[in-house]
Amino acid sequence: METVALHTRLREGREADYDRVHATIPAELDGALREAGVHSWRIWRSGRELFHLVEVDDYRAMRAHLASHPANVPWQARMAELLEVEDDYSGAEPSVRLVWELP
Repeated sequence: METVALHTRLREGREADYDRVHATIPAELDGALREAGVHSWRIWRSGRELFHLVEVDDYRAMRAHLASHPANVPWQARMAELLEVEDDYSGAEPSVRLVWELP
């Protein structure tokens, strides 16, 4: 299993919208994430900065599975309205690299 850290940023003034949208994740999206091998996905927000920690069997395979999944496409369209940079699913590598951990 992989643990992947991601960083995204909200558009200015969209913090409350983001929190509201994430209060309930659609059941279809939850199922799609689990089908894609996601065991856990946690998001922290500090102002406009979002920090994700994802535990997944295979990050690249997850991205490929979700790229055109019918539950994920409308979710990503909604997120594109809120995020400063839209995720176009072109990248298969996480945006944050581990540089240190307490053993």
